[in-house]
Amino acid sequence: MTTSLPAAPDETRTVGAQPKASGGGALRQLRHRPEVGALIGTLSVFVFFAIFGGEKFLAPAGAASWLNIAAELGIIAIPVGLLMIAGELDVSVGSVLAASSMTLAIVSGYWGAPMIVGIVCALGLGLLIGLLNGIIVTRTNVPSLVVTLATLSGLAGLTLGLSRATTGTTSVAIQPDPLSKALFGQLIAGQFEVAIFWWLGIAAVVTVVLQMMKYGNWIFAIGGDKESARATGIPVARVKIALYMASGFGAALVGVIQTILYNGAQVANGQSFVFNSIIAVVVGGVLLTGGYGSVVGVVLGTLTFAIVNQGIYYTGWNSDWASLILGVLILTAVLMNNTFRRLALSASRPAKKA
Repeated sequence: MTTSLPAAPDETRTVGAQPKASGGGALRQLRHRPEVGALIGTLSVFVFFAIFGGEKFLAPAGAASWLNIAAELGIIAIPVGLLMIAGELDVSVGSVLAASSMTLAIVSGYWGAPMIVGIVCALGLGLLIGLLNGIIVTRTNVPSLVVTLATLSGLAGLTLGLSRATTGTTSVAIQPDPLSKALFGQLIAGQFEVAIFWWLGIAAVVTVVLQMMKYGNWIFAIGGDKESARATGIPVARVKIALYMASGFGAALVGVIQTILYNGAQVANGQSFVFNSIIAVVVGGVLLTGGYGSVVGVVLGTLTFAIVNQGIYYTGWNSDWASLILGVLILTAVLMNNTFRRLALSASRPAKKA
């Protein structure tokens, strides 16, 4: 008896690996890419705010305002996007960020340990929480939304309680050493966070993994049909646990970056990242049902979110309209991404039959 990868993930994987168009040329081939909808959205909002925001939006300070937000959000959104491609969710990233921030601040700020010790403890905490999330989801088959929502709430309470018990406060200052500041909290030209380079580096590495290695094919296959993927010998549980650990690590890394950048941490940090990361991923073309998406799309979705989030302030309009614009953007992006997804899959089927 022979088995094969499920059809949907295989088609999706083919889309992500630049399918061959049947004579339509470069433009025809481009429209079959999963991130095309996200690219159109990013260019549209950029042009829109460039027109209405004027020189201030395009100035270095304006660009820094949305690039810095995109970088921090993107570091979390990329692993969250991989989880969503695999058909899972992680809404615990906000509490992981806060817990990691407080861990670094307490270990290296309040207790005075070397910065490297605090950073390792903070990143290790993110990996540990991701490991626990992954084990619970794979062993119990409880929906990942429920598991990570419980982690979000429980970890927030634990961080608050332990911080008060240890330091007597919910805010802890820290004085990072020059090397840590240069690696995680440096402002290039006094405006651009070094986190931008972390974001781009992570995006490049994950793109290679997702598009050029068998591990990426496993992620798409699991998101398409995990039972069929398991039948082919793919280690579904281990892949999901690894993805949850990556999500926890990404949130912890942003916690470290923020703590060193702002010379301190608070227990309330990070909660905005919970749904903002999911919004950026969805705008980037990843399906909530799994099996479809790309890292480039997530990067573009993150940029789109950041531009809308900050661009409204450069127009001189009432900032209350930002939520409305973002809501319309999300709905439009989902509809547009569904259209391009159908085009992409319809293009891959004839090649497969041949």
